[in-house]
Formats: sequence, structure tokens, C-alpha cells
Amino acid sequence: MFAGLREDIASIFGRDPAARSAWEVLSCYPGLHALYIHKLARWFWSRGFRWLGRFTSHLGRWLTGIEIHPGATVGRRVFIDHGMGVVIGETAEIGDDTTLYHGVTLGGTSWSKGKRHPTLGKGVVVGAGAKILGPIRIGDGAKVGSNAVVVKDVPAGATVVGVPGRVVEEGVAPQTERFAAYAVVSNQDDPYAKAIHSLVEHSHELERSVAGLTEKVAELERRLAEQGEASEPEHLRAIR
Repeated sequence: MFAGLREDIASIFGRDPAARSAWEVLSCYPGLHALYIHKLARWFWSRGFRWLGRFTSHLGRWLTGIEIHPGATVGRRVFIDHGMGVVIGETAEIGDDTTLYHGVTLGGTSWSKGKRHPTLGKGVVVGAGAKILGPIRIGDGAKVGSNAVVVKDVPAGATVVGVPGRVVEEGVAPQTERFAAYAVVSNQDDPYAKAIHSLVEHSHELERSVAGLTEKVAELERRLAEQGEASEPEHLRAIR
């Protein structure tokens, strides 16, 4: 237990520059408290003391603002940063080294029994307010942007943003992976925004081309009119 606690504290230091001492992490980080309360609740749950497991989970929610169902499976070195409003459902599975920010929901979309909550792979980062719904899988090292709503599988290493969630960055090679706070990566481009920008630029180019052609047609008509007048017989021009 103490080896796991040291491991968890070290992982928090690696992902939160605000952490200054082990005592501060132990005493002031509700995400850490919630995870260890969950360990106790899950111990009761897995041994058939279901009500006691739920009650322990309820106390943890009251103390930390983080709700983790005792049936959920949580890996090692998971970090819940800030944590207020996090909800993790009964059949959710969270891989090692995953980071969740406040307001995250790992929810179900079905009332039927069985697997109905998401599975998060190793090293996943889920930004504040994101909702991951249903029995889907988020691949290892994936990033879910703040306030995204994800209802489909996400490949490993990909970045997902928006409502509904869409992939804006494909998988990153393992040697180039790095921790991204709130799932935000610098210089990250949204291909949808780039496509729209490209269409707007193309529209402007078409407008300029049409304007140029219109001017040329008008000039051609003017010249033809002048040539037509010059070719008319003098007596007809006088009558007109």
C-alpha cells in the first residue's frame, strides 16, 4: 500500500507543477483522497458487501466532490486533478497513468445490465468537463479535449474535440508522446477548421476570377460596339 502511495505521489509531481511537497499532496489533493476511498469501497464491493461499498463511495463523494462507483476498475498512478464533479460509473475501466480533470463524466447510455460505461486505455488525458459515454474504448495515450462529448471509440494516441467528439489529430508515435495538460497540445490544428478556411479562400479566388472575367467581357462588348459603329455606312450613321 505504501509503495503504491509513493508511486501515486510521484505521478502527481510529474503532472502538476503546483505540487510542492509530499505532505501537501497527501493533505490537500481531493483526487488522491477519492482514489484511496475508492480502494476501500471496492474492497467491500468485491467481497459482497455491496451496501457498505456504496455507502463508502457516497462518503467519498461527500468529502471530495468526486463520485466513483465501487464497481469501477481504476488502474495505477491515475491522477484526478482538482476533481470536483467527476463521475465514474459502475462498469468503467481506467488504465494506468490516466489523468482526469474536473467535471469529467464516464457515463452509461443504457439501462440494461452488463458493460455500459467506457474503457480508458493507459496514459489517457481527459480535459475538464468532457463526457465519455457508453461502452466505448479510448485507446492508449489518447487525449479528449475539454467539454468534448465522445460516444465512439477513439484510436490510440488520437486527440478528440467537439460535440460530438471528432478526431483532430491522429495517433502520435510513442517516442514523441508527452503529457498534455487538459489534453491541449500547442500548435494543434483542427482539420475541419482548416478545410472551412480553405473553402472560404477558394470562394474569394472564384469571386476575383468572375469579377475579372466580367470586366473583360464588358471591355470586349465596348470594343465590338465601337467597331460596329465605325463599319456602318456614313449615310446610315447620319440617319441614326
